[in-house]
Amino acid sequence: MGAVPSVPTDRSQSLQVIGAGYPRTGTVSMTIALEKLLGGPVMHSGTHLFGGKDSYAKLWCEIMRNRNNKPVLMKLLREATAGFVGITDAPGIMFLPELLELYPDAKVVLITRDPDRWFESMAPVMKNAGINLWVLRTLLFPCPTWRWAPVFLPLFGEKEMERIGVKNGKEMMTRHNDHVRSVVPPPKLLTMELKEGWAPLAEFLDKPVPKEPFPRANDSVAVAAYAKRIFITASLVWVTILSGTGIVAWSARHLWRRQVAG
Repeated sequence: MGAVPSVPTDRSQSLQVIGAGYPRTGTVSMTIALEKLLGGPVMHSGTHLFGGKDSYAKLWCEIMRNRNNKPVLMKLLREATAGFVGITDAPGIMFLPELLELYPDAKVVLITRDPDRWFESMAPVMKNAGINLWVLRTLLFPCPTWRWAPVFLPLFGEKEMERIGVKNGKEMMTRHNDHVRSVVPPPKLLTMELKEGWAPLAEFLDKPVPKEPFPRANDSVAVAAYAKRIFITASLVWVTILSGTGIVAWSARHLWRRQVAG
């Protein structure tokens, strides 16, 4: 979360790289880095899910709903990834085996991080995700794209229980990393930390090392700011709706009283 959604202009392009690092491991930084090296649009799944079009958020909910219906799932995944040269973050990377089947030539980059530091940064995200779904559904109902969050979040938890056996907790990243290593052939997998910079990534992708510093986006700040903006915007939308409803009701009552009096 925190990047600007890339927009594919050539839907015939195929995924070249899957940035398989779990959320809160620097996925925004990896997105920016891959866009630089690959010269094309990279989908940061969290950003595109909640910062893109309403129809695209709905599409990912359909992907999650059909996760155990492989023919439908593969069709929807191809539709969701068409035109992107790379993908990072969840929910996209939760379908790693399927993406590798769709794009057999794609390489995989797994960003690792100290588990304790990862959980420290992930805990606020888990807390926000744990808000009462009825409250969230009501609050976000009038907001395009965001209104799909209360639909998506339970599906996310179900998928993670099926995939790594846990939907919340400190061991999520470690289990995810083990899953990645179990499904990706070693020659197609690069495991690295962001602090290593451009060199291992550029070498793995057979690209020249950029002269500029490796991007380091602050995911924690971006997520917190984005969540705050969602709730403020949704609240203002409801204020507008309720105010408009009140004005209409007052006007109707006033007109009725004038007609009765006349």
